[in-house]
Amino acid sequence: MFPIHRPRRLRSHPQLRRMVRENIVTTNDLIYPLFAVPGEGIAQEVKSMPGVYQLSIDKIVEEAKEVYDLGIPSIILFGIPDDKDGEATGAWHDCGIVQKATTAVKEAVPDLIVMVDTCLCEYTAHGHCGYLEVGDLTGRVLNDPTLELLGKTAVSQAKAGADIIAPSGMMDGFVQAIRAALDKAGYQDLPIMSYAAKYASAYYGPFRDAAESAPQFGDRRTYQMDPANGREALKEIELDIAEGADMLMVKPALAYMDIIWRVKEATHLPVAAYNVSGEYSMVKAAALNGWIDEEKVVMETLTAFKRSGADLILTYHAKDAARWLAN
Repeated sequence: MFPIHRPRRLRSHPQLRRMVRENIVTTNDLIYPLFAVPGEGIAQEVKSMPGVYQLSIDKIVEEAKEVYDLGIPSIILFGIPDDKDGEATGAWHDCGIVQKATTAVKEAVPDLIVMVDTCLCEYTAHGHCGYLEVGDLTGRVLNDPTLELLGKTAVSQAKAGADIIAPSGMMDGFVQAIRAALDKAGYQDLPIMSYAAKYASAYYGPFRDAAESAPQFGDRRTYQMDPANGREALKEIELDIAEGADMLMVKPALAYMDIIWRVKEATHLPVAAYNVSGEYSMVKAAALNGWIDEEKVVMETLTAFKRSGADLILTYHAKDAARWLAN
């Protein structure tokens, strides 16, 4: 008449629930994105991302110190240059905004791991992730010539002091090209975190405000993945592993937890999930309207990423999460 198995027995007390908890988020899991802009004393809030700012390098350094003091081990840097052109010069120039920000952070906070986004969309006049044919208005990036630019960019970022190279453009063969360029330049020990499964997602909208990287025409569906595809992600990670990736990323995270799980099951490499701008902005908007409990929703979401297999989480909630975890 009565159940033999009573799972509720292990839910009866907060301490007991802690003892049997399967997945735990810690500050060690977190990576905080930052957006560097030219100038001094600049902290311009991104309208579509409350609490996220475009920061001049002096402010980036202040932010990096705070991140480190909160126990967060890593940041990822994105840059908005003074000028954009067809050669993405700001991406690979030794005096590029990300290069200067990287050097400044490493001088100020040497133990903070500085990851750099190795992509070209923020630096091209057309907003696409590489070279286009002259007169092209579709956004179909020329794959192989773009690989050369990515290699140059990675080497310049390495010279600036980057700890991790994170290529995000979804060019075929980009890990191999970057690995070869780094090795040739003497950076054999510098790891690559590949945006291995990056989808052509509508969740990126607010990021394009923050990074000023929206395509001027066309879209990125000829190089980023179709959101309907799952098996294709496994093919992408297999290729990146074979080309020398040290870590893998799935982007976005919230609507792609099945992909995170499948990627984690298919590899022994560390897997990162990018909790992207649209996911962040939806939570912030609902919280600012009093519709949800922000802390509980954020921590539940981050825990879900860990449960789905993520070892690392890139998230704009990182500082808040670190404070909540400390309480």
